[in-house]
Amino acid sequence: MPSVSLPDGSRREYDAPVSVLDVARDIGPGLAKAALAGKVDGQLVDVRHEISDDADLAIVTDRDPEGVEIIRHSTAHLLAQAVKELFPNAQVTIGPVIDTGFYYDFAFERAFTPEDLEKIEKRMKELAKADLPVERSVMERDEAVVYFRNMGEEYKAEIIASIPEEQEISLYRQGDFVDLCRGPHIPSTGRLRAFKLTKVAGAYWRGDSNNEMLQRIYGTAWPNKEQLNAYLEQLREAERRDHRRIGAELDLFSIQDDAGGGLVFWHPKGTRIRRVIEQFWFDLHERAGYDFVVTPHIANLELWKTSGHADFYAESMYEPMEDENQAFQLKPMNCPFHVLVYKDRLRSYRDLPLRWGEMGTVYRREMSGALHGLMRVRGFTQDDAHIFCREDQIESEIIGVLELTLELLNAFGFKEFDINLSTKPEDAVGSDRIWEHATGALRSAIEKKGLDYSLDEGGGAFYGPKIDIKIRDAIGRQWQCSTVQLDFNLPERFDMEYVSEGNERKRPIMIHRALFGSLERFFGVLIEHYAGLFPLWLAPVQVAVLTITERQDAYAQQVVKALQEKGLRVEADLRNEKIGFKIREHTLKRVPYLLVLGDREMETETVAVRTRAGEDLGSMGLEALGARLDAEIASRSP
Repeated sequence: MPSVSLPDGSRREYDAPVSVLDVARDIGPGLAKAALAGKVDGQLVDVRHEISDDADLAIVTDRDPEGVEIIRHSTAHLLAQAVKELFPNAQVTIGPVIDTGFYYDFAFERAFTPEDLEKIEKRMKELAKADLPVERSVMERDEAVVYFRNMGEEYKAEIIASIPEEQEISLYRQGDFVDLCRGPHIPSTGRLRAFKLTKVAGAYWRGDSNNEMLQRIYGTAWPNKEQLNAYLEQLREAERRDHRRIGAELDLFSIQDDAGGGLVFWHPKGTRIRRVIEQFWFDLHERAGYDFVVTPHIANLELWKTSGHADFYAESMYEPMEDENQAFQLKPMNCPFHVLVYKDRLRSYRDLPLRWGEMGTVYRREMSGALHGLMRVRGFTQDDAHIFCREDQIESEIIGVLELTLELLNAFGFKEFDINLSTKPEDAVGSDRIWEHATGALRSAIEKKGLDYSLDEGGGAFYGPKIDIKIRDAIGRQWQCSTVQLDFNLPERFDMEYVSEGNERKRPIMIHRALFGSLERFFGVLIEHYAGLFPLWLAPVQVAVLTITERQDAYAQQVVKALQEKGLRVEADLRNEKIGFKIREHTLKRVPYLLVLGDREMETETVAVRTRAGEDLGSMGLEALGARLDAEIASRSP
């Protein structure tokens, strides 16, 4: 006679085992119709799952994040079913949920075409309309291996064979299609109403480039058509804002395959923006009490063994270089270098906290298929900083980092954030006491700043808890940028010490923090956030001076010089072209202000001012114009 406790605090008693769906029906027909799954004592289960003992139950619908994830995973299975029906020789492998959608990898004799995707999506819609029941069954591991091998599904058989023998193997059937899955899944295919296949790409089996290449079909799925259409419009807008296209149009940067790929070449205009970003960063940190260091790009391999990177991060590091019987390693991170600077002399408790920042370029080994413009590269600059402090200083230092982070991100036009606090994982270094103190300090700092956050239980690094801050751009996409991590590991590995007030040797706490994360990636996000329409303070060319005829050339040079002396980035266009053509061209180059010079402006020593938005501001003297531009730059308004 199970007793079921519901989220509203009520309880329902039953005379016999009852399914999740039965409880939903008992509550009301509307909930039963909306139910996608259940959460029994915190565990997600299918709606047909039977409850035989007392339990806590929450009904999962498409209003819940778990419900949306179930929809997406179930749609991945619908994709696999459609592919198998249309292309029986294709083998299915894995089909997980990803942000905003899903993918499924297939082994097939030829590449899928856009026409194939249209056929597959059409068949998926037919299968959804058929409202096929989705039913779970359980099979022993060895039996399941034989079962899938007899179907010709060698990849599935390989996956199952790698599962521990004692682990239960669950299968899901919809129509004639059977797939391996932990579940849960929707009750029937008719619950899948809003989905779209988006692209096909290559992917190595198990992510290993030594394995065969598979075909990965991506898709997106949502609870309803309105949300799907909104997301598809966001995709179209994201394509219009693609930083790779805009970067080429504005001549900001390039990725040169001749250099090996994944390495960024900053062009003059892009470098202008980078210099502004870096100077703002240095000024902001100097005011916050940071000092700066510059460290090498390589170091003896032994350093990376001491830090643990050679063991735990080897897959992301390039092979060492041999020289004079020594192995040198390109740095994947800056932190061990900052530790060495700390250890250069014995520190006192009076010296702490020490705050050291560096724009340090690091190198990570990335597979060529994972590279993507500025967002995923092999060489990039981290706006790294490390704080070495006493245990009693953790909270105040974290508050300072959060204040600095928000000030920096706000200055670049980012106002909306999602914050995660990640706590101790199962495998971790450091005592429970210091983990509890450190996590409490992070939580307290977030709460004292009045910030909303989510708790990621067990999601911390093995060396300490952390705070991750994701920004939302102009079209609502999330980007992971800022991170703050406490570290008990490197101080131990490097035997770092300070002399306490009681003349004892103690370990400092190390705080890793990066506010941009990667300067290259942040620049890519900025390009897409502003669609290349940088605010005046960031624009590579702030003012374009355009002449109507060659008679104004000398005056134009005077205007350029006067504005440049005010610190503005100015270019003159003296070409023998019609003024309409010049205005259009510099508008397409997204220059914020266009100054048109004709005979009247030359005679009155004024300029006719236009904005890239097409606004005509009339004639101005250079002093008035300079004051307007100075105010706009100081405000950093978009």
